[in-house]
Amino acid sequence: MLLMTFNLRFENDTDGDNHWRFRRDVVVDVIRRYQPDILGTQEGKWTQLNYLREQLPEYAAFLAERVPDETIQCPTLFFRREAIEVESGGDFWLSTTPNQHLSKDWDSAFPRMLSFAAIRHKKFACKLMAAVTHLDHVGVIARHEQAKIIGNWAGKQTRPVVLLGDFNDAPGSDAHVLLTGPATRLQDTWKAVKGTEDAGSYTHHGFTGRPAVSRMDWILVDNAFTVNNACILQDSFNGRFPSDHFPYMADIEPKENP
Repeated sequence: MLLMTFNLRFENDTDGDNHWRFRRDVVVDVIRRYQPDILGTQEGKWTQLNYLREQLPEYAAFLAERVPDETIQCPTLFFRREAIEVESGGDFWLSTTPNQHLSKDWDSAFPRMLSFAAIRHKKFACKLMAAVTHLDHVGVIARHEQAKIIGNWAGKQTRPVVLLGDFNDAPGSDAHVLLTGPATRLQDTWKAVKGTEDAGSYTHHGFTGRPAVSRMDWILVDNAFTVNNACILQDSFNGRFPSDHFPYMADIEPKENP
């Protein structure tokens, strides 16, 4: 079962030669090249998500009951139709009022969301809960509280959880400790394959291809899964990178089929 987390970089007019319109086809090429069964994106604006829906008909975008809004960036799940059957799901905001649209608390610079779906993987006949999120890039307290909300949510699920996202924090941070603690049953796929924690594992590169900042893009999966492989995808096409983050992918399988 292939999982990919991919910060798309929002459509930003200040990005010059790295504007979305110049790299959107590269984003599609990367997704097509690796064909993840479950794709979790971050920073996608409505126009960007619609572009991926149009260009990738083999994928179903899970948008819950979202009202189109050109101003916000939403973490979004895409499922490869041949591999995944979607049963139900939804979104909620990482705040003290999770059902209030665009709500935010603490020192969060922006409203932050978790999107989730109950799904069945056809090959493994395995039922699981897939989720994608994007924690705040400014608020230290907010990241802690947002991670706590997600950890509490994960711990209450009856299905095994896979959580994809840009967590804007490093391994060993409060957010990482909260989300990989015993109560969540989640393991860090990079650590599961004994990936090195150095500059080579950093996932933000600012369109340069030179890793910087930290390993902030994670895929966390329930201990019910074996992690077969994990890799940071540093693909470029004619010198152009698809985003300012490297996509990250993990290959997992259930330890026991139902």
